[in-house]
Amino acid sequence: MDNQRIEDLKRRIQKDPASIAFAQLGEEYRRTGRSREAIETCRAGLKHHPGYLSARVTLGRALLDIGELEQAERELKEVLRLAPENLAALRGVADALHRRGDRASALAHYEIALALAPRDIDLQRTVLALREELHPVFPPVSPDGEAGRALSREEAERALPMLEHWLELIIADREQRLAASGRT
Repeated sequence: MDNQRIEDLKRRIQKDPASIAFAQLGEEYRRTGRSREAIETCRAGLKHHPGYLSARVTLGRALLDIGELEQAERELKEVLRLAPENLAALRGVADALHRRGDRASALAHYEIALALAPRDIDLQRTVLALREELHPVFPPVSPDGEAGRALSREEAERALPMLEHWLELIIADREQRLAASGRT
């Protein structure tokens, strides 16, 4: 089915090289793991339609797929400049920053994305993991099993909502797994 759709889109573009179908073709290529073809298709189409934001998102995501993190970030930030609430671009920039090791900036972008999609469990997990990595709630445990200092009352009060949220995520994940396995 994917190959037929790709062939149909290629024919449309051959008939009309300025067709906006390039964006769909680029996304189909990317979605089927043909990221380099997606990049080539999007770049060619963007010459005709430089303001086509969804094509820029596809280009950025395809660049991420092949590890061209700086180029991906540049494309996706251009989308955010014009459409600051573009969820795919926010996540893409966050992914690029995270993979480049800039965890604090990545967290900031993931948190904005989470504000736009608060029910996204994968995004919730990513944000919580990065928060914990950057600002641990509990002190590290030494190799001999000794914990660090005890939490102050304020630290414990700040930790409780995060722990409750983690518990909600665990329960939601368990419910999803049970539903997927047919055991409710």
